Amino acid sequence: MIQIKRAAILLFAGILFNTVSFAQGLKVAAAANLQAIIEVLQKDFKQKTGIEIEPIIGSSGKLVAQIKNGAPFDVFLSADMDFPQGLFKDGLSTKEPVVYAYGSLIICSSQDIGFENWERILLTERVKKIAIANPAVAPYGLAAEELLKKKGILNNVKNKIVTGESIAQVNTYVTTGVVEVGFTTQALVKDPANKTKLYWKVIDPKRYAPIQQGIVVLKRAEKNPDAEKFYQYILSADAKRIFEQYGYRVQ
Repeated sequence: MIQIKRAAILLFAGILFNTVSFAQGLKVAAAANLQAIIEVLQKDFKQKTGIEIEPIIGSSGKLVAQIKNGAPFDVFLSADMDFPQGLFKDGLSTKEPVVYAYGSLIICSSQDIGFENWERILLTERVKKIAIANPAVAPYGLAAEELLKKKGILNNVKNKIVTGESIAQVNTYVTTGVVEVGFTTQALVKDPANKTKLYWKVIDPKRYAPIQQGIVVLKRAEKNPDAEKFYQYILSADAKRIFEQYGYRVQ
């Protein structure tokens, strides 16, 4: 009788553990530029598979630092290829990263200041603050810095630059009017949840290195079939259509 009770307790504990594990879902580390779109992808993926994902949003560089420090993430959606490639070289992912989308950089403002000659406008007194994401950890910030260098005005506007921790913080600066201008992702103006009227212009992609956004399944999820399902979903035609709706380019 005692053995039967023990077996029953162990069986119940196993069921409880599995239920809790399922309820927690996949932990997906996602670059801050995906903040708006990840909810749409999350709903579509759950509808197709019944699998829940738990997104953790942050700058790509900071997410990588957390992964290296043992953060329990299953999949990493980066805003570039360098960060996930580094994880692969360090043996922290199951295979090399692949590109799931190409980012689109825009110049954006909550004020109608005109962007036909935006390089000149940035040099005027009308623009006192320019937001870009931290180039050290945010690929969109790196692209913005590269753009300003190529335009030959980075040194002229350095004292106006406000650095956001991530592209999400840049978006907050722009939509709340804390800065006159910000360099951000086109996904911001495509987001139906954004209620702020914005004025913007797409930056010629030839002016900065392609923003190749990469995905990897992390080593801790190597034997988790749900992680592979989400990986394959992000590369699917259905997910690509959603990315396109938010201003990303896909192949």
